[in-house]
Amino acid sequence: MELIHNYGFMLVMITAIFGFIMAFGIGANDVANAMGTSVGSGVISVKSAIYIALVFEFMGAYLAGGEVAETIKSGIIASEAFAGKPDVLILGMMASLFSAGTWLLVASKMGWPVSTTHSIIGAIVGFACITVGMEAVQWSEFGGIVGSWFITPPIAGFVAYIIFISTQKLIFDTEKPLENARKYAPYYTALTVFIICVVTLDKGLKHVGLNLSGKETALLGLIVAIISAIICIFYLRSKSFLSRLSDGFDGVEKVFTILMIITACAMAFAHGSNDVANAIGPVAGVVSIVDHGGIIEGKTIMAPWILPMGAIGIALGLAIMGHKVMGTIGTGITDLTPSRGFAAQFACAITVVLASGTGLPISTTQTLVGAVLGVGFARGIAALNLGVIRNIVASWVITLPAGAILSIAIYYILNAIFR
Repeated sequence: MELIHNYGFMLVMITAIFGFIMAFGIGANDVANAMGTSVGSGVISVKSAIYIALVFEFMGAYLAGGEVAETIKSGIIASEAFAGKPDVLILGMMASLFSAGTWLLVASKMGWPVSTTHSIIGAIVGFACITVGMEAVQWSEFGGIVGSWFITPPIAGFVAYIIFISTQKLIFDTEKPLENARKYAPYYTALTVFIICVVTLDKGLKHVGLNLSGKETALLGLIVAIISAIICIFYLRSKSFLSRLSDGFDGVEKVFTILMIITACAMAFAHGSNDVANAIGPVAGVVSIVDHGGIIEGKTIMAPWILPMGAIGIALGLAIMGHKVMGTIGTGITDLTPSRGFAAQFACAITVVLASGTGLPISTTQTLVGAVLGVGFARGIAALNLGVIRNIVASWVITLPAGAILSIAIYYILNAIFR
């Protein structure tokens, strides 16, 4: 209590800075994952990807980021474990934010696509073990986290493989690929929009009071998908589109660029609305504890300045450091074209939907990497850059312990400063 009384305002300011660093790291790493396939396939330039992500990530974070945040992320630690120890929890949240943000910046600098959620979880577990003890951690939750390393990438890879093979059979390996591309594009559009609607409604807009049931979400998604398919049919027949169309496979790939842009925009919105919580959740928790004089609550109403701070941090992180991870996803693993990039992005979206419906713990980063691997594998093992893949997998394994070790070191430093 003495810590809060003496340094309350300073603690909030430092935590806000650490939260901004975490948000910056999320933008540099996770957001770059979402845009990497679009850039790598040549659909949009790096500059265009940054502009698109800036708009849709900011909109997702600011409009649908939510007003309620968990003080303890993902239920890894029960808040009652820190009953009577608000000072410890505050310094621990500060250490967790700074350590997770630091690791994300290191990974982004190296071009490693890692999980921001796993970064903050590893950090929180690290400080909890050295302050309250091993019993403070709900180790059963780790089964799902570790399981996600082995389950979600193969699922996404399999779906991407199927989508890629279907485009080969229905379009590329036929006598009239361009004609078939225009024929089947509305169906792919409908499928894409339906999945994206479900992702956005279920994950991206859950915080704004839009409490739709599973059937209502599916029905609304179906209506929007049908409308989109009709619009696609008319667009593919329009003079403006036909005038830009070339014969052969170049024309086919031009058709898939539409789907890539739609998918990239919607996934950026959904990502911004969800992963911003990794940065602002602990900040909101510290602010609440300080404002309430040391009372720890499981959930807390956020101060109005916290959400835009996280959104701005994500946007700047992508603009300044996002290019390296985009390069890894877009060109490092395998060569991507618009049709291949679409298969990967679509597979990532549908895997997110399956995970949401089944409660399967998921990392969007690992899901997208798995999807890109699936597309590469469909072209043969020689199409994959095994050295890059090895580095990515190693970075996933390192993320949890790296976050924990950094968090422990930073906690001791903060504790020495403020005690």
